[in-house]
Order: sequence, then C-alpha cells, then structure tokens
Amino acid sequence: MHTPPHPAIAAGTLHRLAAFSDDPAGGNPAGVWIGAALPPAEAMQQLAAELGYSETAFLAPLEGGERRIRYFSPSGEVPFCGHATIASGVVLGTSMGMGTYQLQTAVGQVPVSVRRENGRAVATLTSVEPRQESAHSELVAAVLACLGWGAGELDPALPPLKAFAGAWHLVLAARHAERLGQLDYPYEPLRELMLAEGLLTLQLIWRAEAALFHARNPAPACGIREDPATGSAAAALGGYLRALGQIPPGGRFTVLQGEAMGRPSRLEITIPARGGIGVSGGAVALPVPWAAAPPGGLEQGS
Repeated sequence: MHTPPHPAIAAGTLHRLAAFSDDPAGGNPAGVWIGAALPPAEAMQQLAAELGYSETAFLAPLEGGERRIRYFSPSGEVPFCGHATIASGVVLGTSMGMGTYQLQTAVGQVPVSVRRENGRAVATLTSVEPRQESAHSELVAAVLACLGWGAGELDPALPPLKAFAGAWHLVLAARHAERLGQLDYPYEPLRELMLAEGLLTLQLIWRAEAALFHARNPAPACGIREDPATGSAAAALGGYLRALGQIPPGGRFTVLQGEAMGRPSRLEITIPARGGIGVSGGAVALPVPWAAAPPGGLEQGS
C-alpha cells in the first residue's frame, strides 16, 4: 500500500513521460509535477522515490513568467536533470502553447523552447555555461578498476575529463565499441566513489562517426544502475568537445543511448560558439503505471 500523498503534492498534476524517444518503450522515463507552489522537499523526495524514475521534476510559477524547477532522484535532490527538463518542456508546450519557457534551476536559468516538428512536440534546452576540470589519475584509475576497463582501452583522442553543464560527469571514451557494450560494476564501491567526487553519472562514450556517439551512463549516485538518456551529460559532452576542438562551434552531433537497456534514446546536441549547449529531443506519455503504482489520490496527467 502506498503512503497517501502530501496535500501539496495532491494539489498538483503529475505527468509521466519518456524523454528522448517517440516510443513509450524507449527513452528515459521522468515524472513532471506541476502545481501552484512547490511542495516541501520531503514530499517531493517521497514522490520521486515512489515513482522510481531516475529523476522527477517539480515546477511552480515565479514572478515575471519564470518557473522554479527542482529535480529529485529516488535517493536525493540533484542540481539539474536534462531529460526531465525536456519532458517538462513538452508538457508546458503541449498544455500552454509552443514557445520558450524560462526555468530557474539550482544552477541558474535554463531556457527550454518547444516547437512542433512532424506533428510532435520537440523541446530544446540551453544549458548553463559548460566547464571542465582535469580528472586526476587516482580517480580515473579507481573508476577504470570498478568498470573492469584497462587504460589501454581508452580512446587517446578523447582524454578522460570531468565535464559540467549543470551537473558533473566523468567522460571516458572507449577505443572500441565492444568495450562500451560490456558494462558490469560493483554498485556500492562505484556509488561511494562518485558521491565523493560529486559526479552525477559516468559518461561512457564510443565515437562511431565524427558526429555520432554511443553512450552508456552508470548512475549509482542517483540510486539507479544505469540511465537510458542523460541530457545533462550530453550537454557536458558538448562543452567537452568544444573545448577540445573536436567539433567546431556551430556544429551538431547525436548521442545514442539506452540501446543496451532496451530503451533506445536519441539526443541531438548543438554547439554554439559560446555559452550554453543545446540539447533537443521529444517526449511521449507513458502508460500509468509504468514501473510503480501511483500514490493514492494523485491526479495523473498525460
């Protein structure tokens, strides 16, 4: 039996969507709760834990047309979440009209624009300014040991680096597709390591073509083993590639993720000459329930 929702939660509307996919069987599931005011943090955490999605977004209006947005994983609040932002943009666009919505996140303002494309709503978020930090050799060695990867299996053209565009991710590029295809790790040791380093996910990539990457994202720091589509990591990767001169300003690339999980996802990234990175994708309503039954009495949106 589910705990009855907090009155503030029950006063809003919960939407369940899969972001970065046109198919409910693909993409990354997210909860999007919209109400007149944000509920208490413990109520948001309870709902996020009951839903069990990698993140649930909570939105409420601010003065001047902005909206405050907070993100909760099953295990705690996260500063920024890309796929839940895309899902939120699609909900706002389809319910309130196409256009650009300003979202005030814990890391700064993130605009999300929504448009119709081939009969579906597509959202594009623009991340906060990306940045990078060196990944010290002890961190890289410890992560590789958890993954069972050898240093010689890394792509020398894409060195390990910590990358940020709202949340921190460690970028590790595999030299060959086969290495990325095999993912097994001890959950608790990697979780403890990532929490100590402030990492939301590992951005494990393989470059199939100049503008096409395959990615897998272990996310034990969020309380899940693997994330099927990670918009914040895709934005961070865009900043990483721009900083290294791997993709020129004005360029675009695609990230395919979630394939090994049976939830294929497609993320489209644009790299302006300066400023935040653009990440685009659609979102589709999930059947209710998707994984866990909804809390009793909570209104369900599409």
